[in-house]
Amino acid sequence: MDRLHEEREYRGHVVVLPYPSQGHINPLLQFAKRLSSKGVKATIATTRYTLKSICTANVGVEPISDGFDESGFAQAKNVDLFLKSFKANGSRTLSELIQKFQDSGSPVSCVVYDSFFPWALDVAKQHGIYGAPFFTNSATVSHIFCLIHHGKLSFPLKLETTPLLIPGLPPLNFPDLPSFLKLPESYPAYLAMKLSQFSNLDMADWIFSNTFEELEAEEARSISKLWPAKLIGPMVPAAYLDGRIEDDKGYGASLWEPLVEDCIKWLETKPPKSVVYVSFGSMVSLTLEQMEEIAWGLKESGLHFLWIVKESDQDKLPDGFVDSTKEIGLIVTWCNQLEMLENQAIGCFVTHCGWNSTLEGLSLGVPMVGVPKWADQLTDAKFVEEIWGVGLRAKEDDKGVVRKEELVMCLKEVMEGKRSQQIKKNASKWMELAKKAVSEGGSSDKRINEFVQHLVQKDRQ
Repeated sequence: MDRLHEEREYRGHVVVLPYPSQGHINPLLQFAKRLSSKGVKATIATTRYTLKSICTANVGVEPISDGFDESGFAQAKNVDLFLKSFKANGSRTLSELIQKFQDSGSPVSCVVYDSFFPWALDVAKQHGIYGAPFFTNSATVSHIFCLIHHGKLSFPLKLETTPLLIPGLPPLNFPDLPSFLKLPESYPAYLAMKLSQFSNLDMADWIFSNTFEELEAEEARSISKLWPAKLIGPMVPAAYLDGRIEDDKGYGASLWEPLVEDCIKWLETKPPKSVVYVSFGSMVSLTLEQMEEIAWGLKESGLHFLWIVKESDQDKLPDGFVDSTKEIGLIVTWCNQLEMLENQAIGCFVTHCGWNSTLEGLSLGVPMVGVPKWADQLTDAKFVEEIWGVGLRAKEDDKGVVRKEELVMCLKEVMEGKRSQQIKKNASKWMELAKKAVSEGGSSDKRINEFVQHLVQKDRQ
């Protein structure tokens, strides 16, 4: 392509900065791909130790530093130290990256940054370019933390002050509340990071949220004076939604080695909708007691199951469990979750209800059993069961453990019980609405197009 034609086609350059964990890289990388598919130059700025794990067509990848270039948080071993180092080193190296492109044919027009990094907005403004945070959790959870940041909701929240009644949100009972609000002292640095997301939003040019209008219109609208977010989700690879990005079957980033072929071959031998897919995400590590209850619950259900158990958790499996279930179950360390959820053999998804997994379950129309453990998962699980009607939340006992009997009851109900037909119907409905949102002319597609148009107009000025 000649230089003149290239310049005429130029539609701006967005640098996308994710927090360096799988659950944050995935949606931000997907947003970069969406922008690229609309003619915007997109570059992911990521830490040196995640650089090699990101590989996707039409999106550039550039290194920045968090000060722990070997392995990040694993090297820092302290959340507070890690975040302070990331702010100092990240600000400097992001600034250098923007400067590097300044004299090229594609200067940076905007930094879209993970909302955990409000300092990235300061860097963007120092360079006179746009800055936009990207929120990777639900609008509901953003709504709650935004109210706390502005002093409109006090915490810790106590059992006797619930249900929590917030205009625009459904009543939230004590088990539905993000864990930080009940026990703020449990993860002080993480809570501070959650609240700092809202610290300089008045300077932001846009705010993006990985949800969609059909799913959370009122939850977002009722906080829009303080948090005027553009809902642009679900950020799930296009092959499972509108198909408008070529060969887009995976996010294009994996910090682990998936074992797809083994899983697919095994699933091919199973009847449609007969297998329970079990995964608690990349961050959650279950206690020994909880692992045993899940294991024996799966066995006693008699249902086929595919269970993702990280290598670090394999030794928590009960003695003899793998051998005694090899007729009905398969256990692997990691796989491409979307390919599993898309497989016709899968009938139910046992999930920790992290927001990405929840969106994937909704987007692929798979009924869910929620086993949330901490943070925002508790709130997401309430919506899965009570608001969207796409599954059940397994109830914990007074020790905070989901017992095997409870898991069996939930699996049977979702797979074949009285409510299963309605749950499956609701799951199909949300799948269609998710596809519609990102398809041409859909609510999320319109918001992304408005952003791109703004970049194009700015570039012409």
